[in-house]
Amino acid sequence: MKYQFQVRVTGVLIEDGRILLVRQRLSEKRGWSLPGGRLERGETLAQGLCREMEEETGLQVAVKKLLYLCDAAQSGHTLLHATFLTRRAGGALRLPDNSKDDNPISDVRFVPVEELPAYGFSEKFQALALAGFPGGGYPGDKSAIGLGI
Repeated sequence: MKYQFQVRVTGVLIEDGRILLVRQRLSEKRGWSLPGGRLERGETLAQGLCREMEEETGLQVAVKKLLYLCDAAQSGHTLLHATFLTRRAGGALRLPDNSKDDNPISDVRFVPVEELPAYGFSEKFQALALAGFPGGGYPGDKSAIGLGI
């Protein structure tokens, strides 16, 4: 049996009470997510996050701090999910190329944090965002912070 371990990074970018999201089919219940993706060989967490954010949104970001480090039990293999708070460092908002993606991103936008449930996010994640992501650290599975559901 081949052992598979993956690391996924996502970024939270909030400006003027609005959070950056990408539209991409995740499940029957969710079509919007935080920008991010899997690390490539040799990348640090910050390098992978900055690359993914720019590829998916056109925005260059800088990592401010680690918010949560979670497991993703529903993935079917060992997956480490790291969510970071970021700040804009440059670039311009745009749709990605999508030429190498089997699950293309069809929209990129800032939405009011108060409207996160309308975009398929849990009220738990919305409450954390409204409170400035208190606590942090390792809550266990990412469902503990209202993601992945």
